[in-house]
Amino acid sequence: MRANLDAIFFTTRAALRHMTPGGAVVLVGSTAGQRGEAFHADYAATKGAMIALVKSLCIECAPGITVNCVAPGWVDTEMCDEAFAAGGRERISATIPLGRVASADDVAGPILFLCSDLARHITGEVLNVNGGSVLCG
Repeated sequence: MRANLDAIFFTTRAALRHMTPGGAVVLVGSTAGQRGEAFHADYAATKGAMIALVKSLCIECAPGITVNCVAPGWVDTEMCDEAFAAGGRERISATIPLGRVASADDVAGPILFLCSDLARHITGEVLNVNGGSVLCG
Protein backbone atom coordinates (compact mmCIF):
# COMPACT_ATOMS: atom_id res chain seq x y z
CA MET A 1 0.00 0.00 0.00
CA ARG A 2 2.81 2.41 0.85
CA ALA A 3 4.75 1.84 -2.38
CA ASN A 4 1.86 1.54 -4.83
CA LEU A 5 -0.63 4.00 -3.40
CA ASP A 6 0.64 6.25 -0.60
CA ALA A 7 3.85 7.14 -2.45
CA ILE A 8 1.94 7.94 -5.64
CA PHE A 9 -0.67 9.99 -3.78
CA PHE A 10 1.82 12.13 -1.85
CA THR A 11 4.29 12.50 -4.73
CA THR A 12 1.59 13.52 -7.18
CA ARG A 13 0.10 16.02 -4.72
CA ALA A 14 3.56 17.54 -4.18
CA ALA A 15 4.27 17.73 -7.92
CA LEU A 16 0.91 19.36 -8.66
CA ARG A 17 1.81 22.28 -6.37
CA HIS A 18 4.65 23.12 -8.78
CA MET A 19 2.91 22.50 -12.10
CA THR A 20 1.64 25.22 -14.39
CA PRO A 21 -1.26 25.21 -16.84
CA GLY A 22 -0.57 22.97 -19.81
CA GLY A 23 1.08 20.34 -17.64
CA ALA A 24 0.30 16.65 -17.69
CA VAL A 25 0.36 13.93 -15.05
CA VAL A 26 0.56 10.32 -16.18
CA LEU A 27 0.48 7.59 -13.56
CA VAL A 28 1.39 3.98 -14.34
CA GLY A 29 -1.33 1.59 -13.25
CA SER A 30 -1.95 -1.97 -14.33
CA THR A 31 -4.60 -4.07 -15.99
CA ALA A 32 -4.85 -5.72 -12.55
CA GLY A 33 -6.44 -2.53 -11.24
CA GLN A 34 -9.29 -2.88 -13.72
CA ARG A 35 -10.02 -6.59 -13.61
CA GLY A 36 -8.41 -7.85 -10.40
CA GLU A 37 -5.73 -10.50 -10.18
CA ALA A 38 -5.91 -13.81 -8.35
CA PHE A 39 -3.41 -14.16 -5.51
CA HIS A 40 -2.38 -10.50 -5.90
CA ALA A 41 -5.42 -8.76 -4.44
CA ASP A 42 -3.22 -6.26 -2.60
CA TYR A 43 -1.50 -5.20 -5.83
CA ALA A 44 -4.75 -5.06 -7.79
CA ALA A 45 -6.43 -3.01 -5.05
CA THR A 46 -3.66 -0.40 -5.05
CA LYS A 47 -3.77 -0.09 -8.83
CA GLY A 48 -7.56 0.20 -8.75
CA ALA A 49 -7.25 2.95 -6.15
CA MET A 50 -4.73 4.69 -8.39
CA ILE A 51 -7.27 4.70 -11.20
CA ALA A 52 -9.81 6.31 -8.86
CA LEU A 53 -7.14 8.87 -7.91
CA VAL A 54 -6.60 9.70 -11.59
CA LYS A 55 -10.33 10.19 -12.15
CA SER A 56 -10.62 12.44 -9.09
CA LEU A 57 -7.51 14.48 -9.87
CA CYS A 58 -8.55 15.06 -13.48
CA ILE A 59 -11.55 16.99 -12.18
CA GLU A 60 -9.57 18.83 -9.49
CA CYS A 61 -6.81 19.85 -11.91
CA ALA A 62 -8.97 20.86 -14.87
CA PRO A 63 -8.80 22.87 -16.97
CA GLY A 64 -5.07 23.55 -16.61
CA ILE A 65 -3.53 20.12 -16.09
CA THR A 66 -4.47 16.77 -17.57
CA VAL A 67 -4.27 13.62 -15.45
CA ASN A 68 -4.26 10.17 -17.03
CA CYS A 69 -3.13 6.61 -16.43
CA VAL A 70 -1.28 4.09 -18.56
CA ALA A 71 -2.22 0.54 -17.57
CA PRO A 72 0.26 -2.04 -18.84
CA GLY A 73 -0.35 -5.74 -18.92
CA TRP A 74 2.65 -8.08 -18.98
CA VAL A 75 5.92 -6.14 -19.38
CA ASP A 76 9.44 -7.48 -19.66
CA THR A 77 10.68 -6.33 -16.24
CA GLU A 78 12.24 -7.95 -13.19
CA MET A 79 8.81 -7.92 -11.54
CA CYS A 80 7.70 -10.60 -14.02
CA ASP A 81 10.83 -12.77 -13.95
CA GLU A 82 9.26 -15.49 -11.81
CA ALA A 83 6.15 -15.71 -14.01
CA PHE A 84 8.31 -15.85 -17.16
CA ALA A 85 10.50 -18.71 -15.89
CA ALA A 86 10.17 -22.31 -17.05
CA GLY A 87 8.26 -21.57 -20.24
CA GLY A 88 5.98 -18.99 -18.63
CA ARG A 89 6.88 -16.27 -21.12
CA GLU A 90 5.77 -18.47 -24.02
CA ARG A 91 2.50 -19.43 -22.30
CA ILE A 92 1.77 -15.79 -21.46
CA SER A 93 2.70 -14.56 -24.96
CA ALA A 94 0.27 -17.08 -26.44
CA THR A 95 -2.59 -15.33 -24.57
CA ILE A 96 -1.72 -11.89 -25.98
CA PRO A 97 -3.29 -11.14 -29.37
CA LEU A 98 -0.17 -9.26 -30.53
CA GLY A 99 1.81 -12.37 -29.61
CA ARG A 100 4.46 -10.89 -27.35
CA VAL A 101 5.14 -9.41 -23.94
CA ALA A 102 5.53 -5.61 -23.95
CA SER A 103 8.91 -3.95 -23.58
CA ALA A 104 9.46 -0.89 -21.40
CA ASP A 105 9.58 1.16 -24.62
CA ASP A 106 6.10 -0.11 -25.53
CA VAL A 107 4.86 1.51 -22.32
CA ALA A 108 6.99 4.65 -22.60
CA GLY A 109 5.53 5.65 -25.99
CA PRO A 110 1.94 6.02 -24.75
CA ILE A 111 3.22 7.96 -21.72
CA LEU A 112 5.03 10.37 -24.04
CA PHE A 113 1.85 10.72 -26.11
CA LEU A 114 -0.23 11.59 -23.02
CA CYS A 115 2.37 14.20 -22.04
CA SER A 116 2.32 15.77 -25.50
CA ASP A 117 0.07 18.41 -27.03
CA LEU A 118 -1.47 15.64 -29.14
CA ALA A 119 -3.30 14.54 -25.98
CA ARG A 120 -4.31 18.01 -24.76
CA HIS A 121 -8.02 17.08 -24.74
CA ILE A 122 -7.60 13.75 -22.94
CA THR A 123 -7.96 13.64 -19.17
CA GLY A 124 -9.20 11.10 -16.63
CA GLU A 125 -8.52 8.20 -18.97
CA VAL A 126 -6.89 4.81 -18.60
CA LEU A 127 -4.86 3.88 -21.67
CA ASN A 128 -4.35 0.12 -21.76
CA VAL A 129 -1.01 -1.08 -23.11
CA ASN A 130 -1.41 -4.83 -23.13
CA GLY A 131 -1.29 -6.09 -26.70
CA GLY A 132 -5.04 -6.74 -26.62
CA SER A 133 -4.90 -9.25 -23.77
CA VAL A 134 -7.35 -7.34 -21.56
CA LEU A 135 -10.12 -5.47 -23.33
CA CYS A 136 -11.61 -2.87 -21.02
CA GLY A 137 -13.93 0.05 -21.57
